[in-house]
Amino acid sequence: MCGIAGVMYHDSSRPVAPETLIAMAAIQSHRGPDKAGWKVIEDRGVGFGQARLAIIDLDPDRAQQPFISADNQYALIHNGEFYDYKYIRADLTSRGYRFASKCDSELVLHLTDRLGLEGALPHLRGEFAFALYERSADRLTLVRDRFGVKPLYWTLTPEGLVFGSEIKVLLAHPDVKCRFSSQGLYHQLMQLMVPGTTAFEGIYAVEPGQTIAFERRDGRLQIRKQKYWDLNFPLRRERGKSLSDEAYIEQLRHHFVEAIQLRLEADVPVACYLSGGIDSCSIMGVAAACQQSPVKAFTIGFDDQDYDETAIAREMAQAVSADQDILTVKGGQLYEHFKQAIWHTERSIYNTFTVAKMLMSEYVHNSGYKVVVTGEGSDELFAGYPQLRLDYILHGMEDAPPQEKADLQAWLQQSNSLFKGNLLAENTLDDPALTKQIGFTPSCLQSWLSAAPLVSNLLHPEHRAATKDYSPGSAIAQTLDKEQLENRHPLDKAQYVWIKTQFESQVLGWAGDRVDMANSLEARPAFLDHPLAEFAVTLPINMRLRGRQDKYILREMMRPLLPKSLYERQKFAFMAPPSHTDIKKQKAMRGLADTYLSKSAIADSGLLDSEGVNQILLRHENENTPISQRVQLDAVINHLLSVQMMHEHFVATNIPQLARDLAVELGWI
Repeated sequence: MCGIAGVMYHDSSRPVAPETLIAMAAIQSHRGPDKAGWKVIEDRGVGFGQARLAIIDLDPDRAQQPFISADNQYALIHNGEFYDYKYIRADLTSRGYRFASKCDSELVLHLTDRLGLEGALPHLRGEFAFALYERSADRLTLVRDRFGVKPLYWTLTPEGLVFGSEIKVLLAHPDVKCRFSSQGLYHQLMQLMVPGTTAFEGIYAVEPGQTIAFERRDGRLQIRKQKYWDLNFPLRRERGKSLSDEAYIEQLRHHFVEAIQLRLEADVPVACYLSGGIDSCSIMGVAAACQQSPVKAFTIGFDDQDYDETAIAREMAQAVSADQDILTVKGGQLYEHFKQAIWHTERSIYNTFTVAKMLMSEYVHNSGYKVVVTGEGSDELFAGYPQLRLDYILHGMEDAPPQEKADLQAWLQQSNSLFKGNLLAENTLDDPALTKQIGFTPSCLQSWLSAAPLVSNLLHPEHRAATKDYSPGSAIAQTLDKEQLENRHPLDKAQYVWIKTQFESQVLGWAGDRVDMANSLEARPAFLDHPLAEFAVTLPINMRLRGRQDKYILREMMRPLLPKSLYERQKFAFMAPPSHTDIKKQKAMRGLADTYLSKSAIADSGLLDSEGVNQILLRHENENTPISQRVQLDAVINHLLSVQMMHEHFVATNIPQLARDLAVELGWI
């Protein structure tokens, strides 16, 4: 686990400055504080840098990246974990390959030599982002894991390719300029991102399950993008006869236990995140059985009982004899650390649970842990979210009586009233482009698309003019693979769209890796083990949703281990209390608004319209504004604060100088 960085210039004779690579590593030293590494391929205009977090093979010299193959044909820089690495290493060793380290990363060099990169990818199991340079082809390929757990960004300058684990890594290179794009800014203010894009002009994300190859031809880098994996929900006609409940449960049990066992593998202690949800509690239960000593569990609590889950998490910890630590976060703390969180997320956030997660990762790190097993992915694979169920009710229950559908919808809205205006839109919205591509506008996108009409009046006139005819729904629809949507069940479509949009950018991004690795903490989401996911997409609807139960198969599988109260509990989204629910949070948020949303601050950044921002603040403060609208406005204000802070962090700051100063401070230069 680490932070990676690198360059490949158009001109192979252009020198790569080692101090630039080290500065690019230093700016992400929070990802890897243990040691910096770099290598330059002198005659190829290629250079790699790394900030290392030692988890597998703790030898500071033997496992230091970048790795160069013995014949100098391959160079590798890698972030993440490959599971099954011991088996693969043993298999390759039996075929005559020799390893210089005990690090899991090195296996990419030998697998690629034996099978080619395309042939090697199916064997890579885990969460990862890496760059591989192949001398014979004069080609550098960026690769990101199947779900996008690990981040990877890239840009092209006039001189060539610059890439890294975070956007600030690219900005640490003096050739990379930082400027908000009008469309990128638009999306920051409505939360919903276009896959593969960022807030900044010319800076892109490698998408989940994607490779991007940069091959030098006649002194220029040619780009080729390729998808190497996707969910592949079965076609409706291919689902065929269902197995028994017991058969599906036993298959899931096999995959689930194996995924957790693999993620407990490390040369350092491994803990678990434990909330009051069935996902993390299931992982906790199995992890406790896998280990000889009590498992360490970490739980976030809030000082608002409507959002606090510590009681049920404590019950689960006691049931499996876990050693539990609870960090209770108070409302005022969340806005105190908001700016720091934005430095790490590099994009807008709608709810301060991101800040709470960052404070938790700091607490875990200070408790002596570098690795946690987490529960992300269960709601995505087993349809746990209310917005997914809503699409099933509206579009997937074709044969159900109208009254049954109406009763289910009323129950769903009532039981999720706390999240109206957030997870569930206040009013139904139909986006023509998305409906044409998918067959309906997924509910998971509606609450954010409904914020789009607010955006125009919030934009600086220059950005407003540039996005006058812009359709965010159309931009997102164009990125979705129609072949993955055609002839699928509506619930499959809804899950697919969520996974390709909000899950990658939000759950795994600004609420996942970015705030965990802010404190050098590697999170391992067991449900995203790809053999488990490939099984999960084959499940019939009634193994995901049955009656009023969500994630039916997981509940039944774990029923003997879960406390009764947890087994019967409906999905509750992990979220921090919005600012309007707490006077201390209101004051803290307003204090940030006075600084970052003042007329002078808005004029300095050139991003927003002062009058439009003021109208939002007044509506939010008005106690007559309906609660669901205040929930949405709370998110909009968080977005406004976010973009102003992003401007201060990344546009107004001299990042190359900051990175060089940090490298000196760390003793890496």
